[in-house]
Amino acid sequence: MTDTSASQGMITPGLVALDVSLGSDKTEVIRALARQVAAAGRTSNADGLAEDALARESTSATGLPGGIAIPHCRTEHVDVPTLAFARLSPGTDFGAKDGPADLAFLIAAPAGGDATHLKVLTQLARALVKKEFTDGLRSASSPEEIVELVGAVVSAPGANPAPVKPAPAPTAAPVASAAPAAPGARRSIVAVTACPTGIAHTYMAAEALEAAAARAGVDIAVETQGSAGSTPLAPDLIARADAAIFAVDVGVRDRARFAGKPLVSSGVKRPMDDADSMIAEALRYADDPGAPRVEGAAGGGAGAAVTTGGGGGESWGAHTRRVLMTGVSYMIPFVAAGGLLIALSFLLGGYEIVGPFKDILSKNSLTNLPDPADFGLKHALFDSGFFAYVGAIFFVLGKTAFAFFIPALAGYIAFAIADRPGIAPGFVMGGLASDVMQFGTPQTGFLGAIVGGVLAGVIAHWIAQRKVPGWARGLMPVLVIPLFTTIVAGVLMLVVFGKPIAWLMARLTDGLNSMSGANAVLLGVILGLMMAFDMGGPLNKVAYSFAAAGVGGAAALASDAPQLKIMAAVMLAGMVPPIALALATVVRPKLFTPAERENGKAAWLLGASFITEGAIPFAAADPLRVIPAIMLGSAVTGGLSMALDVSVRAPHGGIFVLFAVGNILGYLVALAAGVLVGAAGVIALKSLTESSEEIEELATVPV
Repeated sequence: MTDTSASQGMITPGLVALDVSLGSDKTEVIRALARQVAAAGRTSNADGLAEDALARESTSATGLPGGIAIPHCRTEHVDVPTLAFARLSPGTDFGAKDGPADLAFLIAAPAGGDATHLKVLTQLARALVKKEFTDGLRSASSPEEIVELVGAVVSAPGANPAPVKPAPAPTAAPVASAAPAAPGARRSIVAVTACPTGIAHTYMAAEALEAAAARAGVDIAVETQGSAGSTPLAPDLIARADAAIFAVDVGVRDRARFAGKPLVSSGVKRPMDDADSMIAEALRYADDPGAPRVEGAAGGGAGAAVTTGGGGGESWGAHTRRVLMTGVSYMIPFVAAGGLLIALSFLLGGYEIVGPFKDILSKNSLTNLPDPADFGLKHALFDSGFFAYVGAIFFVLGKTAFAFFIPALAGYIAFAIADRPGIAPGFVMGGLASDVMQFGTPQTGFLGAIVGGVLAGVIAHWIAQRKVPGWARGLMPVLVIPLFTTIVAGVLMLVVFGKPIAWLMARLTDGLNSMSGANAVLLGVILGLMMAFDMGGPLNKVAYSFAAAGVGGAAALASDAPQLKIMAAVMLAGMVPPIALALATVVRPKLFTPAERENGKAAWLLGASFITEGAIPFAAADPLRVIPAIMLGSAVTGGLSMALDVSVRAPHGGIFVLFAVGNILGYLVALAAGVLVGAAGVIALKSLTESSEEIEELATVPV
């Protein structure tokens, strides 16, 4: 007999509406379902529940093939997992390709719901892609019958849910002849599915891929990285697999495990629309040496990284890279927004805004504008009180954003190690590193943020692994882990690590302040090489973080400060690769495929905007000839920028922040020189090493 206790706790007849019209669009339907939940006594805030569901809906539509919609969310407005169901008449468009949905489930999971509840919700999600279940929902004659149907496919842990027969295979399976296996060999695929909330799409995508693989006669193992937890695929399963499928809307955890595997990558919804063709594509890629692959080196031969004891085989090097890159990627928006706002404040109010901005904001308003002369603002735009006032506002906004970039770096390093419980203690460690409260704690800067973030993450992760009584589990992520992690990591940072790191940062600052002549030029060359080598990868981000951390104090720096010169060298060197390759495609188009020539058109703007990643398509297609050439160009630009004493107060923006540049002529000369050298290098390497037959073939490759 099926145990339906779990489902009966989530759905009751009062949460079911049959053959109703709840509105003309999905927003109205979601709000009506939320009111249905409130009427059943499951929430006291229907509007709050609806807003949470609509916020999730805004990230990607929840309409599925076959007339199904599953708006869902994790929310603080329900205390127990809740399912509200409506059979809509007429149907409502939820964004599915095949038309409106007539079956709508609102799935609401408590923000702090435990794994037991979430596992029950995943059983429902898997059932929704099975035709027999949805046919039963359409033919049910009463709310009680709907509750019974749901109870037949979900169960409490340990119970055996009634099986639902899979839909019959199509008469002409599109995969059958996609990639015939060798005689006696059975192909295998590994897959990862994940969506932002990890409640529904994650598991429905897995079910769809498993069904499609069964129709194709292919073995598949799917890792669902959802809110109910994730069991990593065994390393030997991954090693034996012919290809990998990532159907995700978020990052894949421990991606390095799949390094070297042919890869089909998509959003989490594609398997529900097109699982058969994804399996076919994976099989084709398995037999194609030129197919896209998961980045990194496969195998464990000489030179392979030593793997950790856990994490699905992720190497220490890859794990360190992922942790640091997570912190930097979350930090950059604070730096970019803060730096550009400060630069704009200088444009509007002049550099003198650094001194009187507090008085301007406290004594003036839009109806009582300041007199720039009274505050010594000799360079206010058009000598205007309005622009001086707006400049003061922008300066405060920019400095506030900058105040958070060191805490964000530490906080998200801790997050990458320990997930959400690490964020709060990580931010606190970052706040200590930058002395955000001005308590006089040691100023350890970005080095302190890295150390503090790692400390917080490791300690939080260690505490999270401790076994605790069931009643205490809910307190662990919101109270116990952040509290004890903050205490332990904070004491270590203040008592043990703070002063040594502050001493090291002081020596680094002194070294920068003493740079001149050949030493400065050499530093510019090295930074240029780092910016171009991996075009947005770890070395690129290390160089950028080094520069951004220095320009963080730009408001108090003189225009010839070495920190501003370093920022200029890094920005200019990062602009060179895309622009140089764009120029090369114009000068010698026959050396590039039509697709590369199209990429070249976009690379002009990407490079001008300081988006080095615009060079990646070229480097991926021909790394041995492209990367050395653009590294040479960026090195020339970095060295020239330092030699010409170019400075910039904005940490991002490229050609669009010339107003924040010191020595604009030198800025343009350094950029042009590097672009010309990089383009000439690419053309020379391709011309000297490609045969005339290869060049002729490139010109005829289809886009």
